[in-house]
Amino acid sequence: MTYPNTQNQRANITWQADGLPVCARFDDPYFSIDNGLAETRHVFLSGNNLPARFDDGFHIAELGFGTGLNMFAALLEWRKSGQTTPLQFTSFEAYPMSADEMDKALYAFPEAHAISAPFLEQWHSGTRRITTDDLNATIIIGDANQTLPEWNGHADAWFLDGFSPAKNPELWSANLMQSVARHTAVYGTCATYTAAGFVPRNLAAAGFDVTRVQGFGRKRHMTVGILK
Repeated sequence: MTYPNTQNQRANITWQADGLPVCARFDDPYFSIDNGLAETRHVFLSGNNLPARFDDGFHIAELGFGTGLNMFAALLEWRKSGQTTPLQFTSFEAYPMSADEMDKALYAFPEAHAISAPFLEQWHSGTRRITTDDLNATIIIGDANQTLPEWNGHADAWFLDGFSPAKNPELWSANLMQSVARHTAVYGTCATYTAAGFVPRNLAAAGFDVTRVQGFGRKRHMTVGILK
């Protein structure tokens, strides 16, 4: 599989006074202003019934890598669960941050920041297939509408973490949700922070059994699904 050359596509970040990174391209923050790590645990981990489902070879895929916070949150739980093989993690990102930008963003979350150095060192070197003692991570750079259909993997759980559907609708389209479903293992799951009307509809049309559940913080609802 080959991916388009997107070396010139970089994150365009505005840093707020409190250190919150905001994507200038979509005018949307990279994580919750309340508590980004707590939101990740509520939405993407609990939303996919993790870590209870972790087992050998478990594969998480993600739309929108951003700061890497979701991956590090999952890796923290992977370690706590006593797994002895590496976590498999694949993420699709159109506008990647630099290692320095990720490091600055993650500094707000000491638990995640404390385990980030081995990944960030390889990321800084230009590597996008990163291996550590307990993580096999592949970050696929480019438009997910182009790269996901070419991917030959299948995820046990999806973190759907694009920017707001109102500002970044391309990452929530019916066609892309169909691609997500085609690259999901049977009884695989997905979770996202949004309950915007067309997102659960597109997931349901793709074959997910979709449920609206309690959101995090000020967000009343979020969406989870299972592929049956």
